[in-house]
Amino acid sequence: MKSQRRSILKRLFSSLAGVTGLSVAANAKPAAPEKEVFNVQTMQDVPLFSGSTKFGNLVFVAGKGYHKEGDIRVHTDEVLKELERELIKAGSSMEKVLKVSVFLHDLNDYKAMNEVYKGRFGSKPPVRTTVAVYGGVPGDSLVEMDCIAYI
Repeated sequence: MKSQRRSILKRLFSSLAGVTGLSVAANAKPAAPEKEVFNVQTMQDVPLFSGSTKFGNLVFVAGKGYHKEGDIRVHTDEVLKELERELIKAGSSMEKVLKVSVFLHDLNDYKAMNEVYKGRFGSKPPVRTTVAVYGGVPGDSLVEMDCIAYI
């Protein structure tokens, strides 16, 4: 009889320990993903900004401009190519872009920029914000774009 009670008590405590262990595991928080940075730009040997940052399954691409001769069509094409290169390095693609921000030097370039932009992100284009920047885009680019994508 005593051995029977011990057996029952052992099973009871074992099952309680198992349930307690499961609840502790269920309440444990997974480790937060770490930020990965690519193409870090420096100023006087101090990190200034990254060309892109990965966090979890998201990729954030810094603003890209084109700082050579050419009209808005040339600048837009080169900026989109640079965005694509950065996305590919990070393991994403133009088709996985969720959001694009476009900064124009001159709002009169809006139509020509759109002509080059259209279709570059596949059949399901991302949301977009387009603004004309007072004082112009830094570095004499006619357009600058950044984006957020998933992997």
